[in-house]
Amino acid sequence: MSASFISPEPSPCQSCGACCAYSSEWPRFTIEDDAALDLIPEKFVNDALSGMRCDGTRCCALDGRIGIATSCGIYAVRPEVCRVCQPGDTECNLARREAGLAELTGLQAEA
Repeated sequence: MSASFISPEPSPCQSCGACCAYSSEWPRFTIEDDAALDLIPEKFVNDALSGMRCDGTRCCALDGRIGIATSCGIYAVRPEVCRVCQPGDTECNLARREAGLAELTGLQAEA
């Protein structure tokens, strides 16, 4: 598949968002360098500077309604842990189950 391939189907993430509302401990900073972290607006970073600020278990950068329509308010500069979670992988399906959504199966991640 060519790098310029654009799927005609929207990402299942745009109607999910479960991984962004699964745990206040999940959106943690891991391998980002200081330059990457500086790109994340301060209002979205927790007080310990260790991850994303959450309202309960929901990342404050998540817009929309879980299972209906969602988007990331900082998608272009989101942390590495957010980048590696792929539609249908173990973490995705764990979060979807917790949110009461059906698991994704038979997907090849293209994010």
